[in-house]
Amino acid sequence: MSKNTISPNNIDFDLSVVNILGTDINAINIQIAVDKILEWIKEEQKEYVCVANVHSVMESYRKPEINNVFRNAGMVTPDGMPLVWMCRQLGYTQTNRVYGPDLLEECCRRTNNTGIRHYFYGGKEGIARILTSRLKRKYEQLNIVGTHTPPFRTGVHLESDEIIDEINNSKTDIIWVGLGAPKQELWMAKHRDRIAAPVMIGVGAAFDFISGTKAQAPRWMMKIGLEWLFRLISEPGRLWKRYFRYNAMFILLALLQLIGIRKSNHRRNN
Repeated sequence: MSKNTISPNNIDFDLSVVNILGTDINAINIQIAVDKILEWIKEEQKEYVCVANVHSVMESYRKPEINNVFRNAGMVTPDGMPLVWMCRQLGYTQTNRVYGPDLLEECCRRTNNTGIRHYFYGGKEGIARILTSRLKRKYEQLNIVGTHTPPFRTGVHLESDEIIDEINNSKTDIIWVGLGAPKQELWMAKHRDRIAAPVMIGVGAAFDFISGTKAQAPRWMMKIGLEWLFRLISEPGRLWKRYFRYNAMFILLALLQLIGIRKSNHRRNN
């Protein structure tokens, strides 16, 4: 089947936006997110998608450069349950979590045997190979056209022309970027004008989770907002400062927004 025959299921494409602590979050669900991505591919638009959790919102709150990256994104999905609860409290009761690994899996399922081309950028050495192997076993007709594992860098660097040419020559439709937040968001924003693909999607640790190299929290913990606790127990040395500093600050600022001390803006972006 040609990718030109792909028709999104949701014809409304309601990308309602809720401003949470200064960051615009789309109050959506995974169905709407995938529908919009498929529309961009069909129309050959150039957009990038940020998958946002509490850490992302607090980075955006603290750093104007990152806030600007989120403002220029085609879509910012509510990855963390606290963001979902905020959207619902502010009147967008249809909001559901759009979790990075689930978004990747659902896009693969929806584009299996369609001709839509996927490219995987990021992850540690060997992770992309394991990831694509698992995806191909599950979605046998998935069209994976390339992977690239960049060297570890402390900042965000412009890629060489050679790597950009490799990506563009693959004629990929979606680039999955797994560099971790906020590095992946900055990378997508800096490279949007150099990369020909219609869509770039930053999915954080999805490469590790789907490849099976890092354990995911049980679904019941995800549903009640305790995924952070599972990850903290799994990686205490790396995550304790982030969670205790950012999570506590988010709770305080979110409560202030909900009771009206901080201004909240709501708008629609169709």
